[in-house]
Amino acid sequence: MQIDASTRQLRAFLVLAELRSFTRAAARCHLSQPAFSALIRSLEESVGARLFDRDTRNVELTVEGRLFTASAHRLVRDFDEALVDVRDHAARRRGRVAMALLPSLAAGWLPPVLVGFRGAFPGIEVEVADVLSEPCLDRVRGGSADFALAAAHADTPELRAELFCADRFHLVCRRDHALAKSRELRLKDLAAEPFVQMARSTSVRQSLDAAMHPLKMTSVLEVEQLATVMGMVRHGLGISVVPELTLFQFRSDDIVTRPLRGPGLVRKIYLIRRRDRKLSTAAQAFYEWMMARRPVQARIGRKLSA
Repeated sequence: MQIDASTRQLRAFLVLAELRSFTRAAARCHLSQPAFSALIRSLEESVGARLFDRDTRNVELTVEGRLFTASAHRLVRDFDEALVDVRDHAARRRGRVAMALLPSLAAGWLPPVLVGFRGAFPGIEVEVADVLSEPCLDRVRGGSADFALAAAHADTPELRAELFCADRFHLVCRRDHALAKSRELRLKDLAAEPFVQMARSTSVRQSLDAAMHPLKMTSVLEVEQLATVMGMVRHGLGISVVPELTLFQFRSDDIVTRPLRGPGLVRKIYLIRRRDRKLSTAAQAFYEWMMARRPVQARIGRKLSA
């Protein structure tokens, strides 16, 4: 049997159970006594039991009324907590957001952005997955990430992509390398040099292969991690080409970075989200925070090249 009992009725019941007086209970609830009595009567009709024994002098809980008291307290408490929770989410005081993004962004650009966000919204928990582009898309498709930052223009019936930033490429080499003296470089200037490649599964390699075609580099190594590229270049095993947003990993007195010129020498990063899902209030807050703090590549490039 479905029972229709409002929180207004429950609160009236609890006040009467405490005060044992219709007159005082009605006054506390800011109701006339007839209106208050009607609330109690309608609650009793809903539960199908008499909750109070009353006469002209006394009001006492029945056996059913005593049994109902604990449940009424719990229902009102749960309802109040639910209201507070929803209001906190709506006010961006609480919540959870999950994002996936490329490791280079997660290591360099994200930390100060996340520090600022946590300071502004301490009650919102942010979950971060630093994975390659395809796993980024998989997490958004599967619902384990609210959105992703990936080097994939995944504009499909299922996913929506918007340009987040454009990441230009730079040469990295030892300071004593001949190319370190050049300020203006093109890919053809690098073709004869031993080249340390990123793995084909990475967005860096995929973007670079597209920009290089049909030029062939003299590849000597293929590695998975940018830290490994740094180590190989630092010890003179070859040169490499990496995006601006990864240059923080190549800060060293014996390493030089130089911007490359030429068509297509850019890695585009997209913000990916589901078309059929609206962002939660917490996720919307973080989305707006991120969009206002997108990387400014020209500034990053000048600073690190200097």
